[in-house]
Amino acid sequence: MKKLLASAILVGLAAPQAAIAAEEVNVYSYRQPFLVEPMFKEFTAETGIKVNVKFAKEGLAEKLQQEGQYSPADVVLTTDISRLVELSDKELVQAVDSKVIDANVPAQFRDNEDEWFALTLRTRNVYSSRDRVGRLPADFDYADLAKPEWKGKICTRSGKHPYNISLVSSMIAHYGEAETKEWLEGYKANLARKPQGNDRAQVKAVKEGLCDLAIGNSYYLGKMVNDDKQKSWAEAVYINFPGQENNGTHVNVSGMAMAKYAPNQENALKLMEFLTGDKAQQMYAEVNYEYPVKEGVKRSELVASWGDFKADEVSLDKVAEYHSTAIKLLDEVKFDL
Repeated sequence: MKKLLASAILVGLAAPQAAIAAEEVNVYSYRQPFLVEPMFKEFTAETGIKVNVKFAKEGLAEKLQQEGQYSPADVVLTTDISRLVELSDKELVQAVDSKVIDANVPAQFRDNEDEWFALTLRTRNVYSSRDRVGRLPADFDYADLAKPEWKGKICTRSGKHPYNISLVSSMIAHYGEAETKEWLEGYKANLARKPQGNDRAQVKAVKEGLCDLAIGNSYYLGKMVNDDKQKSWAEAVYINFPGQENNGTHVNVSGMAMAKYAPNQENALKLMEFLTGDKAQQMYAEVNYEYPVKEGVKRSELVASWGDFKADEVSLDKVAEYHSTAIKLLDEVKFDL
């Protein structure tokens, strides 16, 4: 009788806890709070599912490894393709089968084995000085960054930053290792200064006359336009989309994956599907000046003013294959030194 009573008590205690757990989803995020928290609030309002978030700038893969099967993480949000691939390579995520996500995210922007999915797109642009250069010609390509005419006129952040590693990886995918190394050598020879700072710092350097061209992601221009201290930097440049008469402009992504040991898989899937839907995609577009991954969702008015572009059609899976090779080439040419 005591055993039966004890069992009944345990069942009674466990049921409410299970119910509470079923109404939660746990997110590990590289994305900043200002961007994702409004979406989580909307998701909770629609579903009643509470979203618990841990934010980090680095180390989420290591954290998941340390926690192992006891990790509370359900969904992981990342800022670029390299971190998505890292999670997959280290077997920290699981495949997701969702007709909703497949319909919302084009095949080019999701893993072949459905272990990660893009949420937003950002282009790797070349910014040119309005005063000294003007708009770049329609046939300007990334390969042109190595031409002698730009010697001492280009600024960029570290070649080892994930955004630049991804660009170099895409060049390898198109042209092979040997030709990409030659390109990197010419590109490095044209730098106005040692790679440093972030993408915004490169545009600032153009305004200050340190260089005529700068490499940076598209959404940073939107951020600068809406920052009183940085607006003059944005007004000093034109945004250009390289490769429009060749392979297209290189595209990186922010994305998501379901953690390998997700304790709330059903809720995790609901959140992931929500993030690829119209409402969340529109919020991404308006808040962070990124391109929605879902076709048909409107860009923000500012982003739309930059014009249309042809995106590089090489799959991100293919680009990811050359990540380690890109790092090797950057080391070989001593790009950051």
